[in-house]
Amino acid sequence: MLYQPIKTQIEQLNTNSISKERKTILQPLIDFVQLKVTNKSRVNLNFICTHNSRRSHLSQVWAQVMASYFEIDNVYSYSGGTEATALFPMVAKTLENTGFKIEMLSNGTNPVYSIKYSKNAHPVIGFSKTFDAQFNPISEFTAIMTCSNADKGCPFIAGAEKRIPITYEDPKAFDNAPQQLEKYNERSLQIATELKYVFSNIVN
Repeated sequence: MLYQPIKTQIEQLNTNSISKERKTILQPLIDFVQLKVTNKSRVNLNFICTHNSRRSHLSQVWAQVMASYFEIDNVYSYSGGTEATALFPMVAKTLENTGFKIEMLSNGTNPVYSIKYSKNAHPVIGFSKTFDAQFNPISEFTAIMTCSNADKGCPFIAGAEKRIPITYEDPKAFDNAPQQLEKYNERSLQIATELKYVFSNIVN
């Protein structure tokens, strides 16, 4: 059972706002998840960006939440970068404002966060890592490229069954600007809306 503020937010997301072009971009991910669900296989999704600090984490979290919302089992969502930095604090704050319960498990240059979306589900563990880190699957996953730099810089992802570019504008452009929180929230909700569309098209 999702926390009520998150459930309410999901119900308010309008998938009809997604353009035809974006729906075409999202279709390979729908096809991958559907094939795995039909075959009763584990669905491993690894969202990859350059620094694994913003867009890849938002995508990882929302994918896990949408699988829960639509009651699609065996979905395991991961994220990674072409290099490891740190989960940007504004990402945690944006999720917290949406109703997630965030706890910092360890501090330091690359903090580890527990990102809880439901009373009983395992939290998403958020921290920056490379896409091929031991924490992530080494085979039987799809690599979803969430930024154009990683998409161009990593034409081949070892172990990936499929590689799908679904890129997003970086909210980092608004760091230290007055509209920072608003822009992070905007990106978070765009990603949530598109992943709602993906999982709403999966037949269990």
